Amino acid sequence: MSVEVIEKLDSQVERQVRSFLSAAPRAAGVCIEHDPHWLHVLQSGLRHRPFMLVARENGEKVNGYLPLVLVASRLFGRFLVSLPYLNRGGVVADSEKTRDELISKAVALAEEHDVQYLELRHSDPIEHDALDASRGEKVRMVLELPKSEEALWDHYSAKVRNQIRKGEKFDMKIKWGGREILDEFYDVFSVNMRDLGTPVYSSRLFGSILDEFSDRAELAVVSHENETVAGALLVHDRVNDETGDNAGSCSQVPSASCLRAANRINANMWMYHNLLLRAIERGSAEFDFGRSSEGSGTFRFKKQWGAAPQKTVWQYHLRKGDINDMRPDNPKNRRKIEMWQKMPVWLTRMVGPTIVRGIP
Repeated sequence: MSVEVIEKLDSQVERQVRSFLSAAPRAAGVCIEHDPHWLHVLQSGLRHRPFMLVARENGEKVNGYLPLVLVASRLFGRFLVSLPYLNRGGVVADSEKTRDELISKAVALAEEHDVQYLELRHSDPIEHDALDASRGEKVRMVLELPKSEEALWDHYSAKVRNQIRKGEKFDMKIKWGGREILDEFYDVFSVNMRDLGTPVYSSRLFGSILDEFSDRAELAVVSHENETVAGALLVHDRVNDETGDNAGSCSQVPSASCLRAANRINANMWMYHNLLLRAIERGSAEFDFGRSSEGSGTFRFKKQWGAAPQKTVWQYHLRKGDINDMRPDNPKNRRKIEMWQKMPVWLTRMVGPTIVRGIP
């Protein structure tokens, strides 16, 4: 067996990797985040340097894969991550031996590029001598979707149904699309990120996602009285077109925002109801609300829809520093967050993308 490090993205290798991923069982950790399209997104949208670690049996058949990108900035340093912006990534392999070889190659790559740490975003922990730190305090919140709109409505609690009905009274409208509504989405997203004290991603990132996943990614924007008040990005797994089998297929919402002023009209609740309906319409079996710390406000928001927690374990090969240095809840970052919340939105949109691209 050999492990090849591919720095220049290659369409032929990508096809081979996709064939391997499509045949691998879900138990092997395969998820939509492993699609090589994401490496193109992170390269074009965030200017990260991509690497494909491809294991081959007898130099031919792909039997393992690990996507990585080098996150580098003068402000924060250098990190090797699988994969930033996304909740998961990490190793997919047909055996423990292949898995270990891929991780060992990633560790060697971390040494070569003198990063502070290697970060692998797994669902379940992997045993490897070089993985000497981990974080597992956050969980993915995933809802098993019913087959119909009526079944979804019956699934909701009385409280959730009441909040959706209140939103319906305000005659909101939802619009689905791609780049043609990107500015509307980004206007809301950038305001919300400022209010949270978080540097905003560039609109280029979302444009790259829409381009790379042209048949599976879409934006939703919600308007009230001709003003955009909420928006979300949805990315859907591809359901088997031949069999219609949707086992394991998932719609996920990597980014969503709602103006605080729209809370009074329940815009966020109404939008998420429509996101779930869209996922059912697209044939998905699950809806991934994203990661949250257990007991947090976002955790409770997602749980009310019936979402259940699933493990996420981010594992590290630490070379220098502390894996907690970049965390927003690190006490030394509190002052920075408070300062950011006071900045005008136009300024956060100008400087935020340069800052956030350096945060793993």
